[in-house]
Amino acid sequence: MAETVMAAINRRAFIGGTIGGIVAAGLGVPIALSLQSAPTSTGNLLTSRIPLPEPFRRRLTVPPVLAPVRTDASTDHYLVRQQITRSEIIPGTTTELWTYGGSFPGPTIESRRGRSVVVTHVNELPVPTVVHLHGGRTPAKSDGYPIDFVLPSDMTYYNQQLAHRDHASAGHSAMTAGGDVSEGERTYVYPLEQRAATLWYHDHRMDFTGPSVWRGLAGFHLHRDDEEDALDLPRGSRELPLMIVDRSFAADGSLLYPSSDPTLVHEPGVMGDYIAGVLGDVMLVNGMPWPEARVDGVHHRLRLLNASNARRLSLRLDPAPRGGIMQIGTDGGLLDAPLTHDHLVLAPAQRLDVVVDFGGYPPGTVVTLRNDYGNGRMGEVMRFVVGDAVEDSFTMPDRLSSVATAAETESIATRAFHFRAGDIGERHGWLIGGQPFGADEIAATVAAGSLEVWELFADFHHPVHLHGASFQVLQRGSEGPGAFDFGWKDTIDLQPGEQARIAVRFDTNPGKYVFHCHNLEHEDMAMMANILIR
Repeated sequence: MAETVMAAINRRAFIGGTIGGIVAAGLGVPIALSLQSAPTSTGNLLTSRIPLPEPFRRRLTVPPVLAPVRTDASTDHYLVRQQITRSEIIPGTTTELWTYGGSFPGPTIESRRGRSVVVTHVNELPVPTVVHLHGGRTPAKSDGYPIDFVLPSDMTYYNQQLAHRDHASAGHSAMTAGGDVSEGERTYVYPLEQRAATLWYHDHRMDFTGPSVWRGLAGFHLHRDDEEDALDLPRGSRELPLMIVDRSFAADGSLLYPSSDPTLVHEPGVMGDYIAGVLGDVMLVNGMPWPEARVDGVHHRLRLLNASNARRLSLRLDPAPRGGIMQIGTDGGLLDAPLTHDHLVLAPAQRLDVVVDFGGYPPGTVVTLRNDYGNGRMGEVMRFVVGDAVEDSFTMPDRLSSVATAAETESIATRAFHFRAGDIGERHGWLIGGQPFGADEIAATVAAGSLEVWELFADFHHPVHLHGASFQVLQRGSEGPGAFDFGWKDTIDLQPGEQARIAVRFDTNPGKYVFHCHNLEHEDMAMMANILIR
């Protein structure tokens, strides 16, 4: 059966159509920016066709922790069914979601350094899927390479769509290499011999990551270790993983998304101006619009994840907490020492791990988490209502971890990559180094365990994510790292017209991995390239 779908996956299609907006400097490629809806995000606002819900009417819930189906001496085994479910996100209507385990976000997987995790995903959705553990140091076979499809358990819909394929699309650029295709299910093996960190898992199917994640295929994976435990950080009900996304809704309550091909089988990407990125007008936290959380007057740990397709966030608490917002971690785990901020900036896919002292507020205080990069209702995210002060023994340590500095003198190579809009034949897309993604094209061949310096150049906002590697930010323009660049990272938030330099450690297994823009509309329209680790 796998061979019957190779014609569908061995091609690379790009989006055409009329695109309004500004023109990328030096390229002559028109790309839309929604400056009125989100001046700091590359994208266009997709307006809901249903009255928006009143904020702060729903109680925040935390995704359930998934129990293993079995454990042995070294490994925890999990089963996740990818399935369609319906949920009342907008009051009075139900929304169809594509989910991991029947919920959005999907169930949280908790792992521990020294124990492997094996997850079997069963695809009960109508189209192929691919699972990527974002931030995991993962063998290539389990990393979620974009054409390593897990075919549906029931192929009826998918085969029908393939049979109706418009053969005129055969003129599109072809990918010559096939993927490692599984029928109905796939088992992913994660050694997780890495530092404690906030990881997450999401769909990574080539050409259709944007609509698949938009429909709900995302969840937390919290990785722990003894070093982190020794800090006695807030835990239990005082540890809140918060997945922040924006979405838009149709008049019937369904999710609205401007796919070029609503079947999600043939033509990738989005229509018209949304090539720049899709911005929703409803803010969801853990799948609920503008929720409210009741918190004790005590320190809380907030694991913040921006899982939006294209929207960037600038978060602050109003009123500001006593002692500021204390950052303890980033994409790759703990910082060496805490940093204090009055706001936090997160691009899509980035994580920030922070501690907030709610004990500094009088009981009954209403604290709003605001987004200063959003206008109107998108300027608010959620709110906390502070309860009575309780006994709190937590004290922020001066040192959190030992984070080795990536010494540029260790670098064995320097490479430059340009992330820019560009023409692909008569169609518009997004390119790395002037080239669209192709499975046979290797942008960088690197030595396992080596350190390289990469120079990254951007036209618009591009959150650049590397698989199979972690990095430290050395420089932005002529300056050093930005305020949120410290520690080991897997995603860097490139600014428009910016050059950044990063020191990349290829610290995973040999094999072929990708790096790409995590504006998911950019990724689906070719802004991805291959790394070959040897």
